[in-house]
Amino acid sequence: MTQSRVNKRKRRSKKALRIAVLIAVMMFLGTGGALAYFVYTLSDVTANSQQELDRGEKSEKREEAVDPGKDNISVLFLGVDDRDGDLRGRTDAMLLATFNREESSIKILSIPRDSLVDIPGRANRDKINHAHAFGGLDLAVSTVEGFLDVPVDYYVKLNFEAFVEIIDALGGVEVEVPFTFSEQDSTGAHGAITLYEGTHELSGEEALAFVRMRKNDPRGDIGRGERQQEVIEAIIRKGASFSSITRYNQVLDSVDEHMTTNLSFGNIIAFHSYATSLNDIESINLEGVDTRISGVYYYDIKEESRLAISHTLRQHLGLTE
Repeated sequence: MTQSRVNKRKRRSKKALRIAVLIAVMMFLGTGGALAYFVYTLSDVTANSQQELDRGEKSEKREEAVDPGKDNISVLFLGVDDRDGDLRGRTDAMLLATFNREESSIKILSIPRDSLVDIPGRANRDKINHAHAFGGLDLAVSTVEGFLDVPVDYYVKLNFEAFVEIIDALGGVEVEVPFTFSEQDSTGAHGAITLYEGTHELSGEEALAFVRMRKNDPRGDIGRGERQQEVIEAIIRKGASFSSITRYNQVLDSVDEHMTTNLSFGNIIAFHSYATSLNDIESINLEGVDTRISGVYYYDIKEESRLAISHTLRQHLGLTE
């Protein structure tokens, strides 16, 4: 199906995938006996990955802290390239997921990395993916909250190292390739991977190429965003259907040391109730226009789209307007 497979990858792409893994991990937990097997491993991973935000447990847009075991909550997933040791690298991907407990439903919003937004403390609007580089996790979270007027209760940050390993640990993911195209592999070798139109099971490297490609897509970033969301949903469904305990362990091994989160072990366990509701996952998107300011490319979100998405997410969280 591809002309070559490779090793490790490059920046932009690891995007949605490395991020999605955590959504999948949170949902694996509803699948029976496997839970008892890796509870200890998972508790170890979350303990090693814990990093609270400066604000504490409660979002400034909440009257009180939430409990994933009984409340509707939101999780911001960040994919960051920190290969050069810079822990405040720019985010390659930002996805906000809201979880409605009563409906057992999930909404996933992909936030275009070049979205032109207000960043707290900055004189001029800038790309939303710069917020993490300017001020780390706290500024990234507060920027998303201000942009969408939605509380960000929790965050999960993954670097690219886990990406290929996780997809392969899942045994690959099935997607619909919209048209035939070639893309570079994780080492940067151009045209190393070719994906053909149709439904295919992709390896980690192939999935990376699938979400990375933009220039060959006539819909540009919009098409890429939809492909990222398709892979996210495929990961969630594949992860929740695991029958092999060995695979659970492989996924956790891939995530360990490559994740930072303010979710506790107990918080993650609370997500098990969503594992039986995987048919109620909705991907939503922001609409905007391409623009250039002083020669720099930005994606300018339409105000009516921003307001509509804000309303949808707030409603899903059960918040009043």
